[in-house]
Amino acid sequence: MDITFIGSGAMGGLFGYFLARSGQNVFLMDIWEDHVSAINSQGLGVEFDGKINRMDIPASSDMNDIRKSDLVIIFVKSTQTEQAAVQALKYLKDEGLVLTLQNGMGNADKISQVVHPDKVIAGTTSHGATILGPGLIRHAGAGPTLIGMWSEKNNTELATVKNVFCNAGIDTRIEDNIHLIIWKKLIINVGINAITALTGIKNGKIMDSPPTGELVRMVVKEACDVALAHGMKLPDDIVDQVFTIATATGLNRSSMGQDVDHKRLTEIDAINGAIVSLAQKKGMRVPANQTLTALVQTLQTNYKEGEK
Repeated sequence: MDITFIGSGAMGGLFGYFLARSGQNVFLMDIWEDHVSAINSQGLGVEFDGKINRMDIPASSDMNDIRKSDLVIIFVKSTQTEQAAVQALKYLKDEGLVLTLQNGMGNADKISQVVHPDKVIAGTTSHGATILGPGLIRHAGAGPTLIGMWSEKNNTELATVKNVFCNAGIDTRIEDNIHLIIWKKLIINVGINAITALTGIKNGKIMDSPPTGELVRMVVKEACDVALAHGMKLPDDIVDQVFTIATATGLNRSSMGQDVDHKRLTEIDAINGAIVSLAQKKGMRVPANQTLTALVQTLQTNYKEGEK
């Protein structure tokens, strides 16, 4: 299968590595030129349990370097999704599909405004990865990857994508209600990302302080109420699931935390900010999520000049 990644940082690079290692024809696209240069000169390095493995994978930072693909996988930040969707359309073969495994709410909808909705696969993954430097990432945890057609229209190629992923060692399952799965992942990110980003703590620390744990419960409760108002009933134990995942990824910094550490724009608008926007549409108040959103927005607006 010809597979192009748009966004080949931590997560895109990890999935690209797995798929290339299994024999798929993988092409990595990323705007970080030093990263691309390192991949092309010495291969993409992935650290597993302290040991670095390298794989030769072609990479480019030239968005006009088009490789027609059966599958385009978008792994950019949510702020770049619309531009990535335009690029994906250029790369697709006639029967090609686009897959988003991005964090946050709204990415699949943005892609579907550019690419026909029947060609859009959405999903979530429990894999974790961290950028260590140009051309080098660390695998920070494994777990299932869940995918489904965003339009909910059956596409026989979805099973092919699943099999390709499973053969690459990526435990992948097809979900009929992928919209609910996206909501579940959003709720988990709502409960962990902004809090860890603002406080500088790792995921597992959110349970060490009773006030922090209570804050997690507040933002998750608000998000669940908003989800219900939009027709999505979340599991009653969703808060416990947030704490379970925080424990399982206890030594990791959340993706938003990593963005703040490196003075990068975060995905706050697609996570806690999405809850605020969706609440406003229903005339609801979500003060805890609104406060976290405003604090992260303030923080990233005031990064020192030259460090964005």
